[in-house]
Amino acid sequence: MNVLKHMEAIFLAAAVIVAGTSYANAAGEVKQVRYDAQVSIEGQQTAVVKVAAKRLTAAEKAAL
Repeated sequence: MNVLKHMEAIFLAAAVIVAGTSYANAAGEVKQVRYDAQVSIEGQQTAVVKVAAKRLTAAEKAAL
């Protein structure tokens, strides 16, 4: 019966623990993503994309 009296405190403590661990986990993932973005791959050529399209004239730009 004593547990039922303190159920609100137990719930709040569990909520604080869950929020803290999820915040810490998210911060760790952000650091990993930033580290992965800094890693460079050497020895491979960069992909080049060429776009073949005609440019709009001034009249066509004004019509848009």
